Amino acid sequence: MRSLIGLLCVVVIATVYLYSLTLYLPPGPPRPAQTTAETQHADGAAEVSKVPAENARSRLKFPSDLEELRELSELLQFYKSEHTAYVLLLFCSAYLYKQSFAIPGSFFLNILAGAIFGLHWGLLLACVLTTVGSTACYLLSQAFGKCYIVRLFPDKVAMLQRKVEDNKDCLFFFLLFLRFFPMTPNWFLNMAAPVVNIPVTFFFCSVFIGLLPYNFICVQAGVMLAEVSSLDHLFTWQRLAQLLATACAALLPGALVRRYGQRRLKGTAAHQHNGLPDNKKVH
Repeated sequence: MRSLIGLLCVVVIATVYLYSLTLYLPPGPPRPAQTTAETQHADGAAEVSKVPAENARSRLKFPSDLEELRELSELLQFYKSEHTAYVLLLFCSAYLYKQSFAIPGSFFLNILAGAIFGLHWGLLLACVLTTVGSTACYLLSQAFGKCYIVRLFPDKVAMLQRKVEDNKDCLFFFLLFLRFFPMTPNWFLNMAAPVVNIPVTFFFCSVFIGLLPYNFICVQAGVMLAEVSSLDHLFTWQRLAQLLATACAALLPGALVRRYGQRRLKGTAAHQHNGLPDNKKVH
């Protein structure tokens, strides 16, 4: 009971901090002038006038069409140039909050990282924040959640424990394999790692290296999002070549791990093939 209260206190403090930070969100750029009036001249000709919407401000929202996609790209570039420090603080805080409490959504945040900060800084931010946030989740689980994780996921914890014991001689390599070819969701692995006695140093390094290809793909997609202005710009040979190069670069580390490490990892390949523990395979 004491551990549950401690975890709730951490969640409440982090939530209040993040909410208070959003209260100081700077206003976005004014929206373009909107057509609101029509003037009738003496000669019978009508003239349409445009009145600027002074109180209408652009806001962040998920795009549903190409026009909204273009508006989102322009808005992100505005925030990057006018409020870089605040956006960086808000982005890092939101990312760490999501990662620390195992909340889905890293895909969209990685895309935003690429759209706002570019490929190099966006990739660095995504890798660092993913690693630090996952380690925070590890530490929270170690301090408050071990008994609850075992109680909620007994079969998954037992299976992961067996795999860790079978591969304890090449534990770091096994953790990399799990990140490249996840048999279980990353959020569960973050929470269950301290339960099965995975050292925090191994965990930290495996997250940074193992999720690098995934982060690279998402950030590169965000960079392309920020550059899109029309369908013609989206479907070009240069853009398709970038997508192909990105996919090859992201798949290469995983292919090398699978090729040279499959013989060293005991039971992992078979489990990945059919999604069942060794003692539950269908004959």
